[in-house]
Amino acid sequence: MEKKFCVPVHGGDVYSEGIFKGRELIDFSSNINPLGVPKSFINNYGEAIDSVTRYPDIKYRELIKSLEKYLGDKRSVNNFVLGNGASEIIDLVISTVRRLLIIVPSFGEYETNAKKWGCLVTYSYLKDDMSYDYEDIYSKLKVTDGLIIGNPNNPSGNIINKVKFNAILEYCEKNNKTVIIDEAFIEFISSADKSFIEKIKDFNCLFIIRALTKFFGMPGIRFGYGISKNLGLITKIKEKQNPWNINCFAEIACKYVLEDKDYIENSKKWIYEENKFLPNKLDKINFIEKIFPTECNFVLCKLKNINGDWLYKKCIQQGIVIRRASNFKGLDNSYVRFAIKNRKLNVKLIEALTRIESITKDAEVVK
Repeated sequence: MEKKFCVPVHGGDVYSEGIFKGRELIDFSSNINPLGVPKSFINNYGEAIDSVTRYPDIKYRELIKSLEKYLGDKRSVNNFVLGNGASEIIDLVISTVRRLLIIVPSFGEYETNAKKWGCLVTYSYLKDDMSYDYEDIYSKLKVTDGLIIGNPNNPSGNIINKVKFNAILEYCEKNNKTVIIDEAFIEFISSADKSFIEKIKDFNCLFIIRALTKFFGMPGIRFGYGISKNLGLITKIKEKQNPWNINCFAEIACKYVLEDKDYIENSKKWIYEENKFLPNKLDKINFIEKIFPTECNFVLCKLKNINGDWLYKKCIQQGIVIRRASNFKGLDNSYVRFAIKNRKLNVKLIEALTRIESITKDAEVVK
């Protein structure tokens, strides 16, 4: 029988309701840094153009030097695996696990990739406050070969408690299980010690995924990378990759944006300010029942009296795209996610939601 795979719905589809209909929409569904592409890349992309006529270095030695410098630790070239976006790395590392524990709700590609590779999937659900259930994760590891978890998690924006998670790392290390931590959004977190990057030297079981996509505002570049002390795992992934999977524009991007201190500092200043501003304003909208604490550049909300589909349509009428969260496993149509953008755009979102709020007061809306 032919297998059929469900393609997950992502944020960022401004094409269906916008571009293809001749409209310009403000995209609050996609969690990309609103500061845009770093000028350090724009000012130097000519180097990539000069490189277009030759193949990249098949070992990507200069690119890996850029990563080593950015991460502040001299690692062996063998500790890195490079991918065409974090999505390639996620897909291939999952292919090495036969039985996978997925913490949900989380990024839909985890489950899609697991099913594609025929993994036996077990789920651990977040608690009602969207925090991780560490005891449940620990107990379910006994029947799996490893787990994948977001730090911070998408769509909830919460981070891993290192103290509580340490027992899980210790157990997986002793029992030869893989711990995949997706840190695609980690740069948005104000404190550097929230990352597990420094744990790599201590745990063979640990595999961390990162990318340029979100924080550096470059989803079109398609560059992600994985890091692990486990050279056997790295080798298994590389054996499934085609050569020259990273193009010269991604190489040049890494060379410059990872050293762009002004961009990095301005981005952290922006998220610190807007992470306080937008949730506070959303809390005053009467059809929003609950706002979940976030340390990231997006915020998950639970609605009351209306549903996500209805709000999505009303927001489209206001020129805004939001993320319906009902296709995240464990969430229903009463959940939506808003990206956190710059102050001007965040104000536009609040103004649009306020106008929609006036409709809900005069109309009976079915959930």
